[in-house]
Amino acid sequence: MKNYKDVAKEGLDVKLPEIESFENQFPSYIITIIIPEYTSLCPKTGNPDFGTITIEYEPDKKVIELKSLKLYIQAYRNIGIFYENAVNRILRDIVKAIEPKWIKVKGEFNPRGGIKSIVEAKYPE
Repeated sequence: MKNYKDVAKEGLDVKLPEIESFENQFPSYIITIIIPEYTSLCPKTGNPDFGTITIEYEPDKKVIELKSLKLYIQAYRNIGIFYENAVNRILRDIVKAIEPKWIKVKGEFNPRGGIKSIVEAKYPE
């Protein structure tokens, strides 16, 4: 089994499909996207992780194009990445793609070993 120190940053720099966008047409509204079938791999054990990712944001000039988001999220299936890294990477990549007014990404991960984890990250901090 791998050492935690060796896998702490795994998955942060793996190339993933681009998150595309389109021009926002309206001011001041909130979008919530729920992805109930998130999967990835534990970088230490290689076991699958499952969960729900919820993205809530207020768009500025751009809105997330959902098909590209679906392909982006599906690409995590074969990546070894810790929950905390996945949620923060999703946040980072969306902010880079659309520069929202604000955004919160929440990962609710299914119990493994009797422990359920919920990880939230937001922008701006």
